[in-house]
Amino acid sequence: QVQLVESGGGLVQAGGSLRLSCAASGRIFRIDSMGWYRQAPGKEREFVARIVGDGGTNYAESVKDRFTLTRDNVKNIVYLQMNSLNTEDTAVYYCNAGGSVFGNRGHDNFVSWGQGTQVTVSS
Repeated sequence: QVQLVESGGGLVQAGGSLRLSCAASGRIFRIDSMGWYRQAPGKEREFVARIVGDGGTNYAESVKDRFTLTRDNVKNIVYLQMNSLNTEDTAVYYCNAGGSVFGNRGHDNFVSWGQGTQVTVSS
C-alpha cells in the first residue's frame, strides 16, 4: 500500500508561519488527490486543503488566503504553507491521499492517512 510521512509541525506564535510536508511512498501508479485534514482537541476531524490530479486546489473557508498547498509530482510530496496562524489553527494535522497502486492484476485503489503532526499556535 501507500505510506504517508508528515513533517514540519511545531510550536509557533500567533501571526507566524509553518510549512508542513507529506511524502507518499509505495507502489504508486497514480495519486488522484492529496491533502490535509486537522483535528483539534474535542472536535471532529475537518478538511483543510487538497490538490487533485490536474493541479487544482480546494481550501476550507477558514484557511483560504492564509494557507497554500503545492505539490512535487516527481517526489510525490505535498507542502502546506501556513501563514498568519492563529490559535484556532492549533490541531493535529493529518495527511491524506487517494489514488491507485500497482497490483497483482492491474491497479488497485488506495486511501491512506499519515500518523499526524502537531501544530500549536500560542497567543
